[in-house]
Amino acid sequence: MDPRRRALLAFLALAPAVRPSLAQDRIMTKQIPSTREPLPVIGVGTWQTFDVGADNAARARLRDVLKLLKGNVVDSSPMYGSSESVAGDLIAELGTRDQLFMATKVWTSGRAEGIAQMETSFKRLRVERMDLMQIHNLVDVETHTKTLLEMKSKKKIRYLGITHYTSSAYAEVERWLKTRQYDFLQINYSLGEREAENRLLPLAKDLNVAVIANRPFAEGSLFRTTKNKSLPPWAAELGIASWAQYFLKWIVSHPAVTCAIPGTGNPRHMQDNLRAGVGKLPNAEQRRKMAEYFDAQS
Repeated sequence: MDPRRRALLAFLALAPAVRPSLAQDRIMTKQIPSTREPLPVIGVGTWQTFDVGADNAARARLRDVLKLLKGNVVDSSPMYGSSESVAGDLIAELGTRDQLFMATKVWTSGRAEGIAQMETSFKRLRVERMDLMQIHNLVDVETHTKTLLEMKSKKKIRYLGITHYTSSAYAEVERWLKTRQYDFLQINYSLGEREAENRLLPLAKDLNVAVIANRPFAEGSLFRTTKNKSLPPWAAELGIASWAQYFLKWIVSHPAVTCAIPGTGNPRHMQDNLRAGVGKLPNAEQRRKMAEYFDAQS
């Protein structure tokens, strides 16, 4: 049994009086800096997990994942195989489009190609107006930025952003952020990948750019690091009952981070992830203590 599942089963076995209830507790929100619109601090990414095609059993689990969300970010990309189509189908079945913050990306070169790809994403996700359109990994960023600004002026999209997933691109990301054209930055940030703290996160905060943290579990490496390791006794004081909550609370408590988007196709994992947004967030000193404790597990 994988370590996350073992810890989660133990958590779910707690008495109801001890275990937080998402039905009763409100998920925390942070404001999108450019508009002050509130956004739940935990969303869901669809990379790999939603790429299930016509697999009915997998779709049933994903439907249950989406049922748990209200106002949360659902992030996808044409790069993610069938993920856009699967998410679009399930959200249409549930009738929850207006309850979600839909985000996807453009991932091609050329103005005409970019427009065509985005039109396909609109159809797959079954939306007439996209909440957030992002330039995936800065591919042809200059061309697509012009297109997205036009789309925003025509109210075809609500927000535009840029994304990347590796620290080797941070200098280029920083250069484009400084043009002050973007509402959102999506970047890798976790206890396993902290480089964004040095320059990008402070810059985003200074420029009033919302930050979505991708790879919040560093592709599962954080769970491998903490396999068979116990949470610190003081984690309960922060409302933390699992390593997933530990990792996510640490991320979204950074002043520059708006939300994190862990990917999952498991409803129980989604419930566990969402509980990271319940209760209070650690302060700067508590975040430092959390990082030190994690480092000691390596």
